[in-house]
Amino acid sequence: MSKSSLLSIVVPVYNEEGNVTLLTENIDNGLKGYNYEIIYVDDCSTDNTRKEVKDLNHPKVILVELRKNYGQSSAIAAGIDIAKGAYIITMDGDLQNDPSDLPAMLDKLIEDDLDMITGIRQKRQDNFLRTLPSKIANYIIRKTTGLHITDHGCAIKIFTAETAKGLKLYGEMHRFISLVTFMNGARISEMPVKHHARQFGVSKYGLGRTFKVINDLLLILFQRKYLQKPIYLFGNIGLSFAGVGMLINFYLLILKLLGEDIWGRPLLILGVMLVVMGIQFFTVGIIIDLLMKTYYESQDKRPYNLRKVTTFEKI
Repeated sequence: MSKSSLLSIVVPVYNEEGNVTLLTENIDNGLKGYNYEIIYVDDCSTDNTRKEVKDLNHPKVILVELRKNYGQSSAIAAGIDIAKGAYIITMDGDLQNDPSDLPAMLDKLIEDDLDMITGIRQKRQDNFLRTLPSKIANYIIRKTTGLHITDHGCAIKIFTAETAKGLKLYGEMHRFISLVTFMNGARISEMPVKHHARQFGVSKYGLGRTFKVINDLLLILFQRKYLQKPIYLFGNIGLSFAGVGMLINFYLLILKLLGEDIWGRPLLILGVMLVVMGIQFFTVGIIIDLLMKTYYESQDKRPYNLRKVTTFEKI
């Protein structure tokens, strides 16, 4: 890649007063000789973050102001939509990521013909309440998807423009960008990066966000395995419930034929409930399957994504 190719650095910020000026200086120092734009996406900060960005009066800085606090995923999505670079970089605005890592990451992305590269935070400077949920989520993702990324929570990443603009981010999906990108068929790698302690402001992370992360992770896993075939999930659950219920009812039928009284037995109620639940799950699977067909066909969507097309015609 020529250094003249434009890089777009997307930085979501929320109450990062004191960090913006230093981060801009660090980016300028880390990317000397490169052509780049810095897109600060202000997620409706309540401090002087916007004023600090404007006071920079920096020719390479773009300030994007959101109408209200949408969350980090939406802020990143807004920055990616506006980005014009051939390569798009995401990083946090709290000075914990080090822009000096970007040239080596960019070189690896291009040399290995990757779609995305993400960092592995070395000597992580976060407290236990942040690292434990992260480790649990990383373990679950590795075991359930086969994507062996060490640090899904690392914010510093580089994408090709096509890869970044193909992302659909909402909720707390920014924590699983690597997984979402992998699900879209991207080639991903990782490399160690530096990690610094926060200097100004306070962390926006709390235990309450852990539950949001778990919900989004379950949603992503469902989309990965069953989005195009939901009947395989709901149908299998339904058949299992109905099968167990029918076995219970068959057993009770034999007892009835042998002259025993089965009315009012909890086992009878359980057997009937399992059969009804099985039918409901199977029906839900059929309905969602029809919705998926409508989703793809009504919008002329394709159940695949092309990475690139290479031709070898001699000119």
